[in-house]
Amino acid sequence: MIKNITNLGDAALYCDFGSEVNKEINLKVINYFKNLINNKIEGITNIVPSYNKIIITFDLSVTNFAKIKDKIQNIKLKDFEDEKNKKIKIPVCCDQKFVLDLNRLEEKINISVKQILENFFENEYFCYMTGFVAGMPFLGDLDKKLRTKRLETPRVRVPKGSVGLTEQFCNIYTFESPGGWNIIGNTPKKVFDKSNTLKPVLINPGDTVNFYQITKEEYDKWNE
Repeated sequence: MIKNITNLGDAALYCDFGSEVNKEINLKVINYFKNLINNKIEGITNIVPSYNKIIITFDLSVTNFAKIKDKIQNIKLKDFEDEKNKKIKIPVCCDQKFVLDLNRLEEKINISVKQILENFFENEYFCYMTGFVAGMPFLGDLDKKLRTKRLETPRVRVPKGSVGLTEQFCNIYTFESPGGWNIIGNTPKKVFDKSNTLKPVLINPGDTVNFYQITKEEYDKWNE
């Protein structure tokens, strides 16, 4: 399952599952991540899954690379893949105020705004990973017709709640932050809630997301 385990500095390693980015490989990453959490290997301080790799940091005063590698290679895997992941519906407002790049995107991929939105809202998206800022989900896979590169000049500030597209993914900005994704709308729904100490993250790896469109009036009333 893991193709290679290598050093990453003096107190970390990464498990390489391959170079491709697809749901099949990512499910293996997620399953292995859950097993590592479940096994509580002594000395491990953090475990971070990505599209096709897992980065593991450890305490050198407790363990070392060789010991961690041996335990990972001999771990008895429990099958977590059959666990029910959440199906989450996310409202998105495409009012002119929020569609920062929709007209630009229309020109870049040569598809009308109407077609872009119809395509985007009719598909289901799989959460590969979260990161960049707390709770930000990386959701695939976009229809090939909607795929395009990041902005040539990233924005210094992307509004919180912005829904963006780039390459095969869409995401939701959980905080105002710099970013270069193509913004097509905004959601009023809290995707990351730091006040919820038990479950601050709404969308986790393995979950699936469906977006649905709401009006500006519905958006404004959402958090009243």
